[in-house]
Parts: sequence; C-alpha cells; structure tokens
Amino acid sequence: QVQLVESGGGLVQAGGSLTVSCASSGFLFSSYAMGWFRQAPGKEREFVAVITRSGSITYYKDSLKGRVTISRDNAKNMLYLQMHNLQVEDTAVYYCAKSRDPTMIDGKASEYDAWGQGTQVTVSS
Repeated sequence: QVQLVESGGGLVQAGGSLTVSCASSGFLFSSYAMGWFRQAPGKEREFVAVITRSGSITYYKDSLKGRVTISRDNAKNMLYLQMHNLQVEDTAVYYCAKSRDPTMIDGKASEYDAWGQGTQVTVSS
C-alpha cells in the first residue's frame, strides 16, 4: 500500500524559510518521479515542483523558481521541499505526490496517482 506522509509545515514569518518533507513507503521510491503541489484556501491545487527518479532533473512553477528547491534521498525514501523568502501568498497546504508513470515528469495533477495528506504552511506578514 502506497503511503506518503508529509511533515515540517508550520507558521513562519514573511521572508523566512521552511523545509517540508515527505516520507514514502509501499512502492519502489527510486523508480518514480515525485512532485510537490500546494492548495491555498479557495483555490485549486497547483504544481510547485517535480523531480526525476534519480534527482538529476527538476522543474519548478515559474513564479517559484529561485525560492524553492526540490530534492530527494532515495536511500531514505524521502522527498524534500526547501522554501526561502516565503511570502504570505505561499500560505497553503503542501502535498507530495507519486507519479503515475515511472518515467513521467509532469506538472499536471492528473499524472500523479498517490498523494499525502498534506502539511499546512502558514506565512504571516
């Protein structure tokens, strides 16, 4: 059974930094691209970042480039999202997700077939 469990969310002041993590189990983590998405209150879930199986290639939402970094540790079955210079508009529930196709690297939520429960990130002004 695939399980994804996010952690590390919390309250941070604008301009601060935060790293959220995702622990995975129930599948061969190193064989799948993994992504981060977020959903703010009243808004649709949106793509944040994706990383290939080996971690050698990453893609980011254009507006977040330079402020977030996705990484993974295949030995520990862990996915990470480092966020810097956080802004109030970054407030959202952050979700990690497993790609449906092992070779896919995509920003569409429909291309992911397993999701964590999310971790809340709140940025105060």
